[in-house]
Amino acid sequence: MVNIEEFHEDFIQSILSDSESRGLMRAQSFFELVCEDLMQVGDLTNNYQMAEFVKTGIEVYGYDYDEDRKIFTLINFHFFQEDTIETLTKQQIMTKIKRLKKFTELSLEGFHYDLEETSDAYSLAFNIHRHTSNKLIDKFRFLVLTDGKMTKNISRIPNDIVKDIQCEHQIIDIDYLYSIYKSENSSGSFEIEMNIPYLAVQSNSNEYQSYLGILDGEQLFEIYDEYGQKLLEQNVRTFLQFRGGVNKGIRNTIQYKPDMFFAYNNGITATATHVETKDDHITKIRDLQIVNGGQTTSAIYAAKKNSKLDISNVSVQMKLSVVKNLEKKSEFVSSVSQYANTQNKVNKSDFFSNSPFHKEMKDYSKRVWVSTRGGSQKRTHWFYERVRGEYLNEQAYLTPAKKKQFQIENPKSQLIEKTFLAKSENAWDRKPHIVSKGAQYSFEEFANSVTDTLEKNELAITENYFRDAVARVILFRATEKIVSKAPWYENAFRAQTVAYSIALLSESIRKKKVYLDFNIIWNTQRLPTEMQELMRVITKKVYDRLTNPPAGSANIAQWSKKELCWNDIKGIDIELLPIKKLLITTEEARYEEKSGKREKELDTGIEIQSFVVKTDFEKWIHLYSYYMSNHNFRSLTITQRDILAKYTEGRIGLPSEKQSKVLYALYQKAVKEGWEV
Repeated sequence: MVNIEEFHEDFIQSILSDSESRGLMRAQSFFELVCEDLMQVGDLTNNYQMAEFVKTGIEVYGYDYDEDRKIFTLINFHFFQEDTIETLTKQQIMTKIKRLKKFTELSLEGFHYDLEETSDAYSLAFNIHRHTSNKLIDKFRFLVLTDGKMTKNISRIPNDIVKDIQCEHQIIDIDYLYSIYKSENSSGSFEIEMNIPYLAVQSNSNEYQSYLGILDGEQLFEIYDEYGQKLLEQNVRTFLQFRGGVNKGIRNTIQYKPDMFFAYNNGITATATHVETKDDHITKIRDLQIVNGGQTTSAIYAAKKNSKLDISNVSVQMKLSVVKNLEKKSEFVSSVSQYANTQNKVNKSDFFSNSPFHKEMKDYSKRVWVSTRGGSQKRTHWFYERVRGEYLNEQAYLTPAKKKQFQIENPKSQLIEKTFLAKSENAWDRKPHIVSKGAQYSFEEFANSVTDTLEKNELAITENYFRDAVARVILFRATEKIVSKAPWYENAFRAQTVAYSIALLSESIRKKKVYLDFNIIWNTQRLPTEMQELMRVITKKVYDRLTNPPAGSANIAQWSKKELCWNDIKGIDIELLPIKKLLITTEEARYEEKSGKREKELDTGIEIQSFVVKTDFEKWIHLYSYYMSNHNFRSLTITQRDILAKYTEGRIGLPSEKQSKVLYALYQKAVKEGWEV
């Protein structure tokens, strides 16, 4: 595992690379990168928004609203951008918090009346005023982000009060970010003190140990109140409020028959990495994850928080599985989550972390080389990072020479993070309103789309797809740069402008029934000059239309999240003549697609052939016996019977690719029917 100094060095390099490749200010890259990480671990919700407002004595850069817990978060930051880890002093911390508090106080008094209605700051001030007026905020949280280390002179910052509303303070420093990295790439992130009775489940498994425990409603409430979405970060569902029948039933049971809750409710299924016990009670749980029962947890919480119901007589059963092999933690949690959630409909995106898409993208990212350019003789890869920290983690145990070679072959500027890929793909897929909703919404849509594609055609993720996807990332980043440097850009709505501009280009090309030749972008690793010029025209038109929404839609950030906005924008007329030589016909595009699939089929065929040859020959004999017994042979074709018989009798030395596919299909068919290998 890398140490904190190495992590900090990589972190700063990530920001420098991100800002340069996307045309952002370094402070903007820092802010966006940290907030994305905080959303991943549940410290911020999907409602997170960027909103910059800086004036004498006032400073805010973003906000978040946790509807479930009624917590409104305002965010500020101090970015040192130094090579060494600097110390964030007490004075600097208190100054940042004081400026957030000032904005909050002004907002409570109606500050939004003094702000431009189309600005993000207006939305922030308006939301604070509206939510407090409607009694929808129980707590303010002032969050300060930094790439430095918080001074040791501050052990804690006392809570404060703003207009009778409690305020708590949190500093996200390099130590905190490092702990996120470690939790993503090894083990351990937080521990919960508990005192619940349990029964240990007898098992000989080397992978896990299970316990059955009983929590009362108050215990579950207190845990969720403190940790919130962190408990559900790997859960497959989020709370749906009391809209569905299940949730209404939970609330009715809590309200009218709390003593029957244990009998009526299935309880929760959870995982952990470590537990401590004493006198038949679990006293501590590390890395608790509720993988099934998110609705139950949130419903009990909301029953007390929102409906003021008594939950003291509610008892909840908990099935807790503790993984023994920490290296398989993520795989274990995901598997338990998947098999525990089979009763109700679950979104296709929910189990996307196990999708073959990631394996395919990772394989291509390691195998496909980028063409040399600019006189350079060094060939490089685009590194696909499925989990934040993978890029750094792969260098953790390399020698200095090997580490240098890795960084040359996988430059930081060619790192693709999964949520960024989702934004890029969704924008080209003409879903800019989804991209505008935020990284998590965008990723969920992308996951659903990819899963649909793979269900229809398992060969869809080809090398050609990988190259085209990289080309679209290049297009996205180049468009960000174009907007950032444009004379008309006023440091607002860049993200929306970029997503809508790319979607408009894609829509214009689709209407002409032609395709963009992404090979040209891949081969040069840059946007052709004529396309850069076209994107300058498109982005200006899109920005002008976005910032002049129809009557009643003055809040641009919210307007851009609606499909109505996209319907309006895609009506803009774009002349494609300047990029005529970059466009190809339908027939040419189909040829490229078929060519890619043929290559993939060949790879798959080789893998199947290898499987057949490497599988113990005794297993093939047992497989033949399985099909010959109980008249199972009648389910086989004559060809299948012939190939299986000849192979087990030794009359086929090295099976051909076609023969291997037949044997492999019979092997898989038997396994699905219950044949024990």
